[in-house]
Amino acid sequence: MPTDATAPDSPRAIPRRAALWTLGVFTAINLLNYLDRFVIAPLLQQIKGEMGLSDAQLGWLVTAFMIVYVFAAPVFGAWGDRRSRTHAVALGVGLWSIATCLAGFAHGYGHLLAARALVGIGEAAFVAIAAAMLADLFPAPDRARVYAVLNMAIPVGSALGYILGGLIGHRHGWRAAFFVAGAPGLLLAAAALWLKDPPRGAQDRAPAAAAVPAHSPLARYWSLLRRGPYMLVVLGYAAYTFALGGLAFWMPAFLERVRGIPMEQASVSFGEIVVITGFIGTFAGGWIADFLLRYSRQAYLWFSGAATLLAAPAAYVALSAQSHPVYMGALIVAELLMFMSTGPINAAIVNVVSPLERASAVALSMMAIHLLGDVPSPPLIGYVSDQLGSLAHAVLIVPVAILIGGLVWLLAAHRNARVAAAR
Repeated sequence: MPTDATAPDSPRAIPRRAALWTLGVFTAINLLNYLDRFVIAPLLQQIKGEMGLSDAQLGWLVTAFMIVYVFAAPVFGAWGDRRSRTHAVALGVGLWSIATCLAGFAHGYGHLLAARALVGIGEAAFVAIAAAMLADLFPAPDRARVYAVLNMAIPVGSALGYILGGLIGHRHGWRAAFFVAGAPGLLLAAAALWLKDPPRGAQDRAPAAAAVPAHSPLARYWSLLRRGPYMLVVLGYAAYTFALGGLAFWMPAFLERVRGIPMEQASVSFGEIVVITGFIGTFAGGWIADFLLRYSRQAYLWFSGAATLLAAPAAYVALSAQSHPVYMGALIVAELLMFMSTGPINAAIVNVVSPLERASAVALSMMAIHLLGDVPSPPLIGYVSDQLGSLAHAVLIVPVAILIGGLVWLLAAHRNARVAAAR
């Protein structure tokens, strides 16, 4: 964990204990965030049977959430750079919790679709603001570790969504699963209201006023889109997200259809790999990247680029080898290396912009990586599979995307280092 949450030259910084409490609350919220996203997956067959829905209608329950999520993020990003961030987080967590509970009361497809779409608004508020606020609570040398702790909740929350959704849905029905997933968020929303909102730039050596962003939200987002250092990090992140999204969606089906593993076993095996590698990889990556920051200001990008580049051949072996021990071992290595970038790359995004525009920068990056990444990758892989008549060949897009992500991040690190040396 971070050794000191208060920069020595920043008397405005929040005390370490309050900073760690905020990190704990945000990590709990992030865990609930992903539990809520994935709790619906094991309930689909029950919902389909009760409401008489088609598979396409079921698919829209996820798509509606994602569309609202990516377009709501910039709105809350602008809020987070101008107004109270704790109020925005509390509003977002409370809104998605209520929406999740409302899904349990849905008596028709329209009501259920609206409830899941509303969840996207609430989750966008938290995701857009959390990283920016944490950057003002912890100094730059600790940020990769801080974001690693925050994002270790992702694989754990995702797994809990599958597990709790399946168990509660089987025993008490799909409506009860939504109630259980939604109710705890109301307590976390109340906790968020009591968090201290630190001054923007409290952990940065240069005063926040020294780098004033564009005045209007649209001008600020346009300014971010024209910045090479920021956009290179985001584009690499989009390629990385494309690969992770494609693997997450298609790997169970790949193991069943191509490798002949029973569906239940394939899903459980892949889920176990994601949880274990996600937890260990995210944790280790944050600590290693912060250690390497002592030797290079671009350590977050060098480390993320190198780890992701190494993941590309491992992913290729995982998708092409015929031996069970070989392809499962390679899958573990690939997932472990990819998750190592989670903390460092989020730290790189907040570090490359001014403190007064961090929420906007995070929100824009979230919008870009989903629109260019895990939104198109599952249907694109499916389309290629249909055209080639082979899922085994279609999934080979994934190692290519991983390779591109790693190369773009290394290019960004090289470019930033060269510019810094020229000054």
